[in-house]
Amino acid sequence: MDKKTWIEISQSALRHNAQVFLDLAGPAKVMAVIKANAYGHGLRETGRILADSGVQWLAVDHIDEAIQLRKDGIKLPILVMGYTRFNRLVDASAHDISIAVYNKETIEALGLIQARTKIHIPIETGLTRDGIHLDQLPSIIDLVKERPSILVEGVYLHFANIEDTKSRDYADHQLSELKKAIDIFYEYKIYPKLIHAASSAASLLYTDTHLNMIRVGVSMYGLWPSEDTKDRTNNKILHPALTWKTIIAQINPVKKGTPISYGLTEVMPYDGKIAVLPIGYADGLDRVGMSSKGYVLIQGKRCKIMGRVCMNMTMVDVSELNDVSLETEVTIIGEQLNDSIPVEELATLAGTINYEIVARLNPEIPRIVVE
Repeated sequence: MDKKTWIEISQSALRHNAQVFLDLAGPAKVMAVIKANAYGHGLRETGRILADSGVQWLAVDHIDEAIQLRKDGIKLPILVMGYTRFNRLVDASAHDISIAVYNKETIEALGLIQARTKIHIPIETGLTRDGIHLDQLPSIIDLVKERPSILVEGVYLHFANIEDTKSRDYADHQLSELKKAIDIFYEYKIYPKLIHAASSAASLLYTDTHLNMIRVGVSMYGLWPSEDTKDRTNNKILHPALTWKTIIAQINPVKKGTPISYGLTEVMPYDGKIAVLPIGYADGLDRVGMSSKGYVLIQGKRCKIMGRVCMNMTMVDVSELNDVSLETEVTIIGEQLNDSIPVEELATLAGTINYEIVARLNPEIPRIVVE
């Protein structure tokens, strides 16, 4: 390994998690959501593994992500769930990519290119985000029916709150709105073959939300959408797929009282040793959450981050390590010997969610597929 920092992606963990959801969903299909560089795990690497794992669909945010997967030889159906600009609509049909459509202008633009295009229509049921309101749906359907090149392949919703609450009231309201939308489609003699709603949490908690396809995002990578979901599904084991590593670039003897890093915010509490790691917030290590609070693993022992995380460097206390040397391997996220630092630990320190910690990992960091 000649990199200063790298991310290891466990293909066995990804395949295991995929099988968990395939077993859980059947006979419904499983869509693996690999947007945002596969939640930081690497679009291309993860896409190849999951395409070979038995999942039936992939979902991304941007048309370029979908085209990259096609160039990599992935033939699975792909849905672009984010907005597709008018000048990129032709790419969807050219590469056999399905797209989300939630405004009449996109439908009119699709009619102009007159290329066979498969669309999924999100229904606005209470998230107040992208989606068609029920009162707008008839006019949208009319526009589609006037353009025979457009195929309504799917209809779906996004749950607004299903992972952080034990109450299903709001989720059930959303499902009720989706069913009303389906009835409207049927009245117009349009029969979408795919109806999907379930996120990771809904897939794990409520089988009645599976409909005929589930969309699994964060949990496909072995991460829980919430502590509540984890507590309520302890019989379903997920395996984290990501380990983030670096090396020691320098070791300095430091006297008690010596300030460390920018701003002089922390001083050495005793005579000891500081190791410099060649990573920082430019790589995705949260400056606010990890400075003077976070830990890394070296030789299986927790070493505290000292002072502020810098753009490309971070200092850690290695005073208790006897034989540490340059280029000793360091684990930032994941297991090392008998200890581990989960993504959730970093998220708690940063005051955020595990999704954000992994999604913000610099895409230029090499993703190395391991068994």
